[in-house]
Amino acid sequence: MTDKLFQANSTRIDPYKNFNFRVLFGTEVVAGVSKVSGLKQTIEVVEHRDGGDLSTKRKSPGLATFEPITIERGLSHSTMFEDWATLVYAPTGPGDISLKDFRRDITIELYNRQGVKVKAWHAYRCWVSEYTAAPEFDANGNAIAFETIILQNEGFSRDLAVTEKREF
Repeated sequence: MTDKLFQANSTRIDPYKNFNFRVLFGTEVVAGVSKVSGLKQTIEVVEHRDGGDLSTKRKSPGLATFEPITIERGLSHSTMFEDWATLVYAPTGPGDISLKDFRRDITIELYNRQGVKVKAWHAYRCWVSEYTAAPEFDANGNAIAFETIILQNEGFSRDLAVTEKREF
C-alpha cells in the first residue's frame, strides 16, 4: 500500500497553506480571526512494574489532556469574545453569570487557495479561561491591535465529512 499525500489530486505534492481558515462558534462565523493555536492532545503515561520483572517497567495509557486553544483577532466593535468571556465572570455582579451556556463547541475550517474547504476540526465543550480585551499600547509601534481569548476544551476531532475535492 502506497501512502499518498493526496488521493483525489495525485499530482499535488505541496501541503495546504495555513493562512486560509475560518472559526465558527456553533454556526456563527467569528469575523477577523487572524491566528488560532494548534490543537494538541497528550496522553499521560502510567508506568508500573510486575513483581516478577527484575528491571522492566511497563507503560500504559492514562488520562488524556487537551491544550488550551488561543484565538486572536483584530480589535473591532464586536463584543463576541467579551460576551462569551463574561458568562463565567461578570464584573457587574453574580446575577449576570450564566453557568448554563458558558460552554460551546467550536469549529476550525481550513480552505485551499481556491476557497474550497479541505479540512475541519471540532473542539468540544470550550469555555473562556482568559480574555485580553485591549492590547499593549505603543505610540511608536506600527501594528494591529488584537483581542485574544484562551479556550479550555474537553477534546477535539476531525470532521470526517470534509473530504478532499478535485482541484482544477
